[in-house]
Amino acid sequence: MTETRVPIPTLERLAIYLRVLLDAHEAGIQTLSSQEMEQHSGISAAQFRKDLSYFGEFGKPGVGYSVSGLIHCIERILRLDEEQPILLVGAGNIGSALVGYPNFRAHRLRIAAVFDNNFVKIGRPFGDLMIEDIARIKEVNAEIGARLGIIAVPAHAAQEVADLLVEAGVTGILNFAPTILRVPEHVHVRNVSFLQELAVLSYHAVEEALCVNGQATRGGKDGV
Repeated sequence: MTETRVPIPTLERLAIYLRVLLDAHEAGIQTLSSQEMEQHSGISAAQFRKDLSYFGEFGKPGVGYSVSGLIHCIERILRLDEEQPILLVGAGNIGSALVGYPNFRAHRLRIAAVFDNNFVKIGRPFGDLMIEDIARIKEVNAEIGARLGIIAVPAHAAQEVADLLVEAGVTGILNFAPTILRVPEHVHVRNVSFLQELAVLSYHAVEEALCVNGQATRGGKDGV
């Protein structure tokens, strides 16, 4: 089954399952039941079984799921069974945090090159890498062959960077810039918006506080 036929929420949950399984493997756990997966992931056992059903039969009744076996299967489904090099554009604060992020290695993800258009930064070390001129992105990726890219630049520069990544052969972009990118149909974009996530959390936090502390007052004020 190709990835395009699998619902995006299922792929997102597979990544959560993989994290749980890797933690279990590191703890020396050999099998997990769907109920144990629910406890560790917060996703229902029924949903877990349904998500796996897109890709075949897994687990044994009364025994559970082999942790190492399921890690291998999910890594294969998510194309993480081989190392995935990544191009990072933006040698600023976000880029610095990403280069130093330790969990990429566990998922066979590797930032292979970092680019910027600031001539003061170009040629300087950035983690274990050296900052490359953004103008060389196509040339550099001809050697690396990365299909994934990360945009960590200001909003006004993001579209131009996206165009350069696509031209260089990237088909998957993680976008930290607060703007909507226009890309060809074959290119997939995932947007990371701290403001959007915090706005949603702000709503829920206030609503919960109102429910706990002032629901009756709020209802009385509305005349309900």
